[in-house]
Amino acid sequence: MTPRRIVQITPYYPPHLGGMEAVVQHLAVEQARQHDVTVLTTTVGARDSPRRERVRDVDIIRALALDVAHTPVSPGLVPALLRTPKTSVWHLHAAHAVLPEQVALAAAARRQPFLLHFHLDVDQSGKLGWLLPHYKKHVFSRVLRAAAGVLVLTEAQREFVRTAYRVDPARVFAVPNGVSDEFFLPPRARPEPLLRLLFVGRLSPQKNLARLLHALALVRQPVELDVVGDGEQRQQLEETVRRQGIPGVRFHGRLHGGELLRRYEQADLFVLPSDREGMSLAALEAMAAGLPVLATDVPGNSELLRGVGALAPADPAALAAAIDEFAADEDFRQRTAAASAAAARKFTWAEVAQRVEDVYAEVLP
Repeated sequence: MTPRRIVQITPYYPPHLGGMEAVVQHLAVEQARQHDVTVLTTTVGARDSPRRERVRDVDIIRALALDVAHTPVSPGLVPALLRTPKTSVWHLHAAHAVLPEQVALAAAARRQPFLLHFHLDVDQSGKLGWLLPHYKKHVFSRVLRAAAGVLVLTEAQREFVRTAYRVDPARVFAVPNGVSDEFFLPPRARPEPLLRLLFVGRLSPQKNLARLLHALALVRQPVELDVVGDGEQRQQLEETVRRQGIPGVRFHGRLHGGELLRRYEQADLFVLPSDREGMSLAALEAMAAGLPVLATDVPGNSELLRGVGALAPADPAALAAAIDEFAADEDFRQRTAAASAAAARKFTWAEVAQRVEDVYAEVLP
């Protein structure tokens, strides 16, 4: 294939914590094997990182920004974008306001096509949350329709952007997230009788770890929970554990590399209690590690896990009943673990990068 100059445009990038950031990083690194890749992002969550650096053959440019109502605002990002060659592929990752319309305006100004990677349709929150429905209707929908192509994670998302944002389905392409090779682990037995639960993710309202904590108070079988991740709700969630006297819950903060792999290796069941997902990277990692996955039956989880993991209604009692079933029925746990491992083989970053490349070839000149 002909090498391209690709600009991945994202509001956040590691060390900022989040699923979208990890997707951009994995995709950029994979693309850099054959292409000239730049990540254009902001300084939010990365104040101690260099404004410019090259990591694993990816050039990273961080434009100075402020985080306003959980939205990065960076006046310097557009000038940096306009300095890129006109032959560049502009690949925008969207899950927040301001940045999408900045990119769309810059693209219109120099008549450059761009692609929009749709990760998640967020709900309103905070004091300015009431503005979000108006923003989606009058601004974000126009950006989506202006894109040369829209990448979504699932077929359900494809239908959603068609109906909610009136995007031409011929320009919408379903490309899933991926999982790195190091997360594929061999099968292993579970020591009796304790069931070791694992949650990995940002401690934020969308992930709703509180739902799982409330479920643990109802679980009858002996279990313990390891919580990996950090976020704005950590102190509140730790207080919930202390106040309700929930035993066996350990908060580990952010883990990477071998430490994170050990948590997957030592767990018996991965639990995802979120309100909604795009396509959870942590769930994919757990599947690759051969863990059964229990998740709330909500958009994003249901598309990934139906027929593979266990889906439960989004309430603590239903999650507690499902956890008890996994603890009491070892055959059920092993069957679900085997289904996870088999399904994960379909998701690799090399395959994801190739599917993105196919989209580029179809929609770009």
